[in-house]
Amino acid sequence: MRYLPLTDADRSAMLRTIGAGSIDDLFVDVPEAARLSAPIAGLPNHASEIMVERQLKELAGRNLAAGEGPFFLGCGAYRHHVPASVDHLIQRGEFLTAYTPYQPEIAQGTLQVLFEFQTQVARLLGCDVANASMYDGSTACWEAIVMARRITKRAKALISAGVHPHYVSVCTTMAKFTGDVLETKLPDLTVGAPGDDLARLIAAVDKETSCVVVQNPNILGHVADMSELAARCHEMGALLIAVVTEPVALGAIRSPGEMGADIVVGEGQALGVGLQFGGPYVGLFATRDKYVRQMPGRLCGETVDAEGKRGFVLTLSTREQHIRREKATSNICTNSGLCALAFSIHMTLLGERGLRDLAALNHAKAVVAAERLAKVPGVELLNGPFFNEFTLRLSKEARPVVRALADDGILGGVSLGRLYPGAEALQNGLVVAVTETVTDEDIDELADALEEALR
Repeated sequence: MRYLPLTDADRSAMLRTIGAGSIDDLFVDVPEAARLSAPIAGLPNHASEIMVERQLKELAGRNLAAGEGPFFLGCGAYRHHVPASVDHLIQRGEFLTAYTPYQPEIAQGTLQVLFEFQTQVARLLGCDVANASMYDGSTACWEAIVMARRITKRAKALISAGVHPHYVSVCTTMAKFTGDVLETKLPDLTVGAPGDDLARLIAAVDKETSCVVVQNPNILGHVADMSELAARCHEMGALLIAVVTEPVALGAIRSPGEMGADIVVGEGQALGVGLQFGGPYVGLFATRDKYVRQMPGRLCGETVDAEGKRGFVLTLSTREQHIRREKATSNICTNSGLCALAFSIHMTLLGERGLRDLAALNHAKAVVAAERLAKVPGVELLNGPFFNEFTLRLSKEARPVVRALADDGILGGVSLGRLYPGAEALQNGLVVAVTETVTDEDIDELADALEEALR
């Protein structure tokens, strides 16, 4: 986007046109106490376009880009290789839109893409039906909790300690406006099963519980079997909501739907989208057939036209822009169309065998890295079963160590102190993610740098 500053003459002409005496007249409805009386401290004054470009480039130059060195970050955002064909195909004219058209049947290309996306997501997550995507994994998680309340007529949600803290934060914020009661706890770094509190959840489910929310693999990388918890939830009339932040893992482990989950939500960024300094993302949402009318978002279906030709329609659209507000299941269920397209194209290029091969490669590389890093003095590997992400306990606080590694050009993982800043017991935890983009040389470089940082 070009930087086009307005001149004083431009501003005066605009004010005259709308009948305002000054810019301040535009803000008369804002209480005076809420208005700024002086420029914001620390922000520079206006500058020429070329000076602004120079300053922004200097700021951007301080970033350590994901492709410039060993990269082991994860915790909900993963670096996988995205084939160049994905970026090429999403820019074709029949696909290039970040939004859903309001006259959907005209856009058969878009509808077909979303139909195929739904089919892939439903199969991947092990459910009967999936919607046409959502904003991101965290808001999809909240929508699942609200959906469970509508189905069960209860308002108490139990959230596993292994659910991403940012997801929990979003849900906690939204619950302030709905009256839902969320119960959760911090993970503990138990050797063998970090953050796994399934036994606590099984014991805690009761007749007042609307749902239990579990992430698999969890925030610390641990993989668990949710089948027993699902059975307990159903015995008590509650729903099991499963969260998946790394969809590649489902090429290697059982899907949440196979383990009895009623609603499965997740983040699809890992496939097709790539890392973009924090976004955009694409939320996945799937459920059982019997709950389809309570599902937020849009659902595209296949039909035939008057001439018997195959066509696609917007079968279900339950947000307030399409139906009466009181009947809407959600008001934040816009689908991330362009990211969903990228996800679907990447999935199509991989195919089932390709996804399984990619998952096996991720796991194999992660095992190599875990074994290598566990030999570093001052490092303790906590995980039992994991996919491509695991947790280390360091002999020092993790945040300064991560900073030292970054200064050496190594993005060595996510410190639990960053995710849980107030939890003293978690400050030495480091979550390391290893994907197919990591080389053996990267692993050795991380191990050597980590050993140096822990001396």
